Amino acid sequence: MWVPRHVKGYTAKEMRVWAAGETTAASVSKWDLDTPALCLDLDKMEKNFAKAHTTLAENGIRPRPHAKTHKCPAIAKLQIADGAVGISTAKVSESEAMIDNGVDKVLQTTANVTPHKIRRAMKLRKRCPGFIQSVDTAHNARELSDAARETGIVADVVIDVDPGMQRTGIAAGDPAVELARLVDSLPGLRLRGMEAYDGASQHIKGFKERRAKTLERMAAPTETYAMLEKAGLNTEIFSGGGTGTYNIDHEHRGCTDVQCGSYLFMDAQYLAIGSKTGDEVYSDFLPSLTVLATVLNANFEGRATADAGAKSMTINEPDPIVYGETGISYRARSDEFGNIRYDSPSRTYKVGDKLELIVSHCDPVVNLYDQIYGIRNDVVEAVWPIHARGKSQ
Repeated sequence: MWVPRHVKGYTAKEMRVWAAGETTAASVSKWDLDTPALCLDLDKMEKNFAKAHTTLAENGIRPRPHAKTHKCPAIAKLQIADGAVGISTAKVSESEAMIDNGVDKVLQTTANVTPHKIRRAMKLRKRCPGFIQSVDTAHNARELSDAARETGIVADVVIDVDPGMQRTGIAAGDPAVELARLVDSLPGLRLRGMEAYDGASQHIKGFKERRAKTLERMAAPTETYAMLEKAGLNTEIFSGGGTGTYNIDHEHRGCTDVQCGSYLFMDAQYLAIGSKTGDEVYSDFLPSLTVLATVLNANFEGRATADAGAKSMTINEPDPIVYGETGISYRARSDEFGNIRYDSPSRTYKVGDKLELIVSHCDPVVNLYDQIYGIRNDVVEAVWPIHARGKSQ
């Protein structure tokens, strides 16, 4: 996708002023944005909403989209308005950014274990009754309870159950049930259920194998859910799963919602996993997120250089995809520059031409930008601040 003409190149600052209504500029074309620019096709995003949310509803569960993907409260609000039970966050700083900007249903999927983070989390819960935390050790549960009582609240928590990744969570079965019993007994905590995120299954290529591995890995957490239920403990939340397994997760008995994130944007990693109807391309969702780049150099045969390098694309693999073209590869390994290579290309580029890139991995790419441009029919319709950018604490 390119524009063979000179363009104005509206800067990020100019676009923020325009979006705030402080100028009377006419509608701005996507192709007039200064680059690199993070662009979101709103029509495709809305189709992705519809596909995920409708499929989940038909399967009797709901989305709880993970905001670590977009880090943008404006998008989180759209997801909730479209039927999401709430959103998920990875860190307390992300939770703060969401709640500070009007998102009032937040499940933080990573436990808060340091005194400073625990205090921050309890202040959030005092302000936002819809804030839920996760816990995976007895010691942390007691710390959370003590901090909640000091703050004058009862904090809502879910037990984080490990599906076999051994990254976070407590072992499924008796250890998880024992922790749930403890939480249920502590005066400062309210048990809301459990979560179990099977991240290892999300990018397995081929639907058949992905389904088989997901059901295998989630067998123990599903049994844990049954044990909690039998023990009379609260099981109103059984959250987990993601974009790669959104049409499989309902097969786990008791599953209430899916922590899908990338379905909104899509990226080269997810496009490669294959769908239920074919193993070559994951066609359930459309690639709505792109980085707009400008060609800086075309002096050398068989190649060109663009202005979107590692600092605007990351160095994740697979490489970015040049949207709408064939026979062209793009590598963003240099800090400031992306390398374009031609192999029987559908077109070649001149200096000043612009192209769109489907990113390798949407989550870290979004974290490199201050704002995202909502585009409809190639015209900028919205400029949304990425309030949780850099919120890694």
